[in-house]
Amino acid sequence: MECRILFLPSGLETSVAPGSNLLETARGAGLAVASACGADGICGRCGLEIVEGESTLEPPSEREVRVRERNRIDPNLRLSCMLTVEGDLVVTAPYW
Repeated sequence: MECRILFLPSGLETSVAPGSNLLETARGAGLAVASACGADGICGRCGLEIVEGESTLEPPSEREVRVRERNRIDPNLRLSCMLTVEGDLVVTAPYW
C-alpha cells in the first residue's frame, strides 16, 4: 500500500512506497530541499516540519537529535534525509 505525502503550502501531493526516504520523495516531487552534506545526516539543513502523521515515523534517533542541536535546528523540524516514510504525511518547510 502506498503512502500519501502532501506538501504544504504548495498542495503538491505524491504517493510513495513504504520505506521511501522523505528527502528523496520531496526532491522527486520537484520541491527544493536544502542539503549541504549530500544527505549524509550531518548539516541539518533538510529539516521539514511534520504537520500530520508524526506517529507513523520512528522517533528521532540520538544522532538526529545531536545534529539538530549542533546545527541549532528548530526542534519541531525533522531531518528529512534521516526519515523513512511508513505512512501518510503532511509536511512543510520554513522556506517553501
